[in-house]
Formats: sequence, structure tokens, C-alpha cells
Amino acid sequence: MEIVQNLKKQGISESLIEDILYFRKYYSLDKNLEYRVTKSNTYFYGKDILSMCISAILEGENILLSGPKATGKNLLADNLSEIFNRPQWNTSFHINTDSSTLIGTDTFIDNEVKLRRGSVYECSINGGFGVFDEINMAKNDAIVVLHSALDYRRIIDVPGYERINLHPATRFIGTMNYEYAGTKELNEALVSRFMVVDIPAIEYDKLDLILNNEFPDADKEKLNQFAGIFLDLQLKSQNGEISTKSIDLRGLIASLKVIKRGLKPIQAINMGMTSKTFDIYEKEIVGDVIRTRIPEKWNSEDIFPCNQVHNYK
Repeated sequence: MEIVQNLKKQGISESLIEDILYFRKYYSLDKNLEYRVTKSNTYFYGKDILSMCISAILEGENILLSGPKATGKNLLADNLSEIFNRPQWNTSFHINTDSSTLIGTDTFIDNEVKLRRGSVYECSINGGFGVFDEINMAKNDAIVVLHSALDYRRIIDVPGYERINLHPATRFIGTMNYEYAGTKELNEALVSRFMVVDIPAIEYDKLDLILNNEFPDADKEKLNQFAGIFLDLQLKSQNGEISTKSIDLRGLIASLKVIKRGLKPIQAINMGMTSKTFDIYEKEIVGDVIRTRIPEKWNSEDIFPCNQVHNYK
């Protein structure tokens, strides 16, 4: 229940929290599915975004999380699964994701043909939260299934097998980044089946909160320089000077983790952010931004002065 306590700290209304607790109690979780409930080490921060998502889910709606890179869409989807204590099935869309991936495919078991259930099928009958990652990369064959799964009738017909009635706790969460190569516009019929939550680019206050919660033992002033790197690169990308490849919040956090392990900061940040782009010109721009913030002489102890490296058991 730590994640519910986090909602209270962020100022989510008491009435919403009471409704969440009622939902969790009303739709009790099968013990065999407990392993599918995502347990997050970090939390999404954003009172208004969380309130919108929670309200929509409580009303039985599916939600589409839209926004630029490094805004925490996948983390938010994972957190929502944990908040409502529901098993999660995740589908990452790519060129080979088709209807059989979502519903299932014929397989030969015990001398007879049976359906090996796909992610949408399992999610639908078990009252899970289905996450459609990069839904704007879905091809037409998969979109046909999505139309049925997301429809208000909450029924999926599986040709040759059975008619699936969606469990009342089932919800679907789509995520999309409209800047990635290979993405396309979602058709109107598909978008109309979602409540759309537009997540804005990360700002200093939120980034500062994330980094300080993740690294409470770091030197605050120096940690602020790492936040500055991310925001500087984000601004350059918004101005069209560089791509979004190096604007990687996961990479920034991973860099700080290996710095804590003892690696020099400039080496760590090169691994986590600079090297995410393979264009020489762009890499030089990113490197220049980093060097204005992180001196070559800094060591791990400058960022984590009281650091004690823990050994694995």
C-alpha cells in the first residue's frame, strides 16, 4: 500500500483514494495472478495527471497517454496497475505485432488444436490492465482487435472459438510518442475509444523531485547540474538543434547509479546520454552541453560524498 500513501503525499483527493480502496476490495485479486501486479521502485509525480487517469479508470474508461519522450508514460502505466492492484499484460507494438499476438494462435496440444491465448485475451478474462506500448505503431491487423477490445460493448468475438465478455475490472492503457520514427496518426475511431491524457515535457521542479527521491544521499548542488544537463538538451531538441535521442531520463538515472558505484561522472554520463546518438555532429553538441555542467576532474565522491557501495549477497 506504499503507492497509495504516495498518492496522499502528492495531494490526491481523499474521495479518489477511498474509491481506489473500494475498487481494490470489490475486485479481489486471484493469488495466482499476484506475480503480474507491477511493483514499482519509483513513482510518477504529477497530481493533475494522476487524478485524471484515476478518475477515468474508476469510471470504466480506457486511457491513452500521449506525450514526448522521457515524460514517464510507461512508469505511469505501471503505477496505475499497482494502484488498482490489477495484473498487467504488456504488448509492445512493432511491425510483427498482429491479431494472433493479441488474441492468440492455434497450437497442437494433447492431439487436438487449441488456442494459445494472447495478451488481450488473458487480460480480458482476468480483469487485468492491458498496456499497449507505442500504440501508434500498430498495423491494421492489430487495430481491428483493438477496436473490438476497446468498444463500449466490452465483447470480443474470437472466430472459430468463443465470445469473450470482458471482466468488469479490465482496462486498457495505450502509450504513444509522436516523435518516434515509424509511428503514424491514430485513426479517429480508435482515438474515440480512449480518454486521452496529454503529458507535458518534464520541467525542473518535477525532475528535481524525481532525482532527489531517487538519490537522497547525493550532493544537492551537484545533482542539480545533472538535472540541468537534461533540461538543456531538452531545450535544444525543442529548438531543433538536436534530436531526442540523448534526452533519456532512464539514461540519466542509470548514469547516476553507476557514478554511485564508483565510475567517473563524465564517463557515466557519456554512457547514459551522449552515446545514445550516433551522429558525430550531434554528439559534439551534446558533449559541449555536458562539459559546461560536469567538470572532467569530478569523481564519484564529489557526487556521493558519503557513499558506501553495497556488495551483492
